[in-house]
Amino acid sequence: MKQTKHKANFYHVFSETKIQCNLCPRQCVIPEGQHGFCFVRQNHNQEMILTTYGRSSGFCIDPIEKKPLNHFYPGQPILSFGTAGCNLGCKFCQNWDISKAKELDKAQEQASPLEIAIATKKLNCLGIAFTYNDPVIFAEYAMDIAKECHQFNLKTVAVTAGYIMPEARKIFFKHIDAANVDLKAFSQTFYKKICMANLEPILETLLYLKHETDVWFELTNLVIPQNNDNHKELDEMTQWIAKHLGPDIPLHFTAFHPDYKMTDIPKTEATSLLAAYNIAKQNGLHYVYTGNIYDSKTGSTYCPSCKKCIIERNWYELGNYHITNGCCKFCNTKIAGKFSDKAGEWGRKRIAVPGAFFRK
Repeated sequence: MKQTKHKANFYHVFSETKIQCNLCPRQCVIPEGQHGFCFVRQNHNQEMILTTYGRSSGFCIDPIEKKPLNHFYPGQPILSFGTAGCNLGCKFCQNWDISKAKELDKAQEQASPLEIAIATKKLNCLGIAFTYNDPVIFAEYAMDIAKECHQFNLKTVAVTAGYIMPEARKIFFKHIDAANVDLKAFSQTFYKKICMANLEPILETLLYLKHETDVWFELTNLVIPQNNDNHKELDEMTQWIAKHLGPDIPLHFTAFHPDYKMTDIPKTEATSLLAAYNIAKQNGLHYVYTGNIYDSKTGSTYCPSCKKCIIERNWYELGNYHITNGCCKFCNTKIAGKFSDKAGEWGRKRIAVPGAFFRK
C-alpha cells in the first residue's frame, strides 16, 4: 500500500540532515528518511511526516466499558480504532502485532476524519475511541478526527499511556472528552526495564489532566506476577492516587496473560487482583474495579456514601442502574463521572466495521 505523507507537527530542525521530535519524552533525533522509535513519524526532506495519517488497523464497535471506562455514559457503544506503532516498548504488550508493527500494511483501512465522524454518527455510537495503539503517536490524525466528531456532538476517548511532552499534552487533550490512562506500574525500574520509558512523565500527565483540564479520566493497572504485584508498590501507588488525584478517580486492576516477550510469566490469579482491589479501597479510593476476570462484585459500582450497588455489571452487561441526575438514587450523593439517567443497552457485543462503510 502506498505510504501517506501527511505533514506532522511537534518537531524542530536539529541539524542539516536531522530533525528532533517534540511529541513524546523520547525526543527522537531522526536522520533523513528514517523513522522515530514509534516507526510512524518520519524525517522527509527535513520535515516531520505522519505515515499513518488516514489509515487504520481496523474499526470495531465496542462497549464503552471495554476501554475501560465505567463512569462515562455506561452501556453505550463506541467506535474503536487504532493505527500502527507505539512510543513505548512494553515487553508484555497484548496488541504487539499492531503496536510493534514495522510494516504499514497493518494499517490497511483508509478513512478521512470526516468520513470517520459521519460513520460514527450513522452507527449510533457515543463517539470514537482512539485505542489498540497509543493515539499520542498519531496525534494529528486523532485531533482532526476529534474536531470533526465534535461537529456532530460525538464524544472522543483516548486510551493512552500518557507518555507525552507538556506542550503537546496541552494541544492533544484539548480535543479529548475522556481518557483511560494506563499506569503500568509505580516504579521507575519497571518502566525502564519493561517499557523502555520513564514513570515521571506519566505522573505529570495525570496531574495535568486532573488539575488543568475537564477531561474525564480513569486509570488502568495491569497486574503482572513477579513484576508489579507486590503489596508495597500497590500501596504506594494507590496512596499517591488518593493524595494527588483524589478518591473519585476510578482505578481498574486487570489481569495479565502471557504475551509478546513475557510468555514465561504466569497469568494473574484472581486473588492478586482482589488483593490490589482491597489495598486501593483501604487507601480511600471510592471506585475500584477488577478486569479480565469474572467477578460481578468487584466489577460493579457502589455509592461511596450509602455503599449500595448503583451500577451492576456482569462483564460488560449492565444490570440494575440506580443513578439519576448524576446522583445515587438511594441517598442523592453525587457520583463522579458522566452519566445519563438511563443506562445504555449495548451489552457485550463487539462488531467489526468494514472499511467500505466509511466510503458510502
